[in-house]
Amino acid sequence: MENTSKNHWETVYQTKSPNEVSWTQDVPKTSLDFIESFGVSKSTAIIDIGGGDSKLVDHLLALGYENITVLDISAKAIDRARLRLGSKAEKVNWIVSDITDFQPKMHYSVWHDRAAFHFLTLDSQKEKYVELVNQFVDDYLVIGTFSENGPLKCSGLEIQQYSIESLEEQFAPKFEMIESKYEDHQTPFETIQNFVFGAFKKK
Repeated sequence: MENTSKNHWETVYQTKSPNEVSWTQDVPKTSLDFIESFGVSKSTAIIDIGGGDSKLVDHLLALGYENITVLDISAKAIDRARLRLGSKAEKVNWIVSDITDFQPKMHYSVWHDRAAFHFLTLDSQKEKYVELVNQFVDDYLVIGTFSENGPLKCSGLEIQQYSIESLEEQFAPKFEMIESKYEDHQTPFETIQNFVFGAFKKK
């Protein structure tokens, strides 16, 4: 299944430009606001899960963060982000991996995930993800998924919808939800997708 998933995403990033995929954001404001609100130092370790060619890394670098990791299942997505960043890409740690195969070599202060977690539809996948978070995240967690008013699929794949309550349950008892919000995301083709975001602090 993982190879099928990897092949799917390599094809997406090979054949579609940023304005042809629904998740594109020029400024990931909600994610940035959460990360900035934590008040962590600029040298703190931050990882973006399923970052693909998201521009979150561009904005974090511009804000002066110095210890950023971007993980994605698609090598082509990472190549695209590196190309866009040019010489700045050398300041970032890039990892190509399925999140359920990820074996971190370090701990992270901030773990960010917008629209990767909701692709994990099996209990075993979710348990593996939560296990990783519990073991390797020291301070904060930001998770954004489709809400119960959001799409049932993304890029042709089934997803798992969440409410604030069900998202909170996934990461209890190790993490406490400190802030949450629903947000309408306007896609490049002017449709609306409803997301739920949760910010968590390790207990």
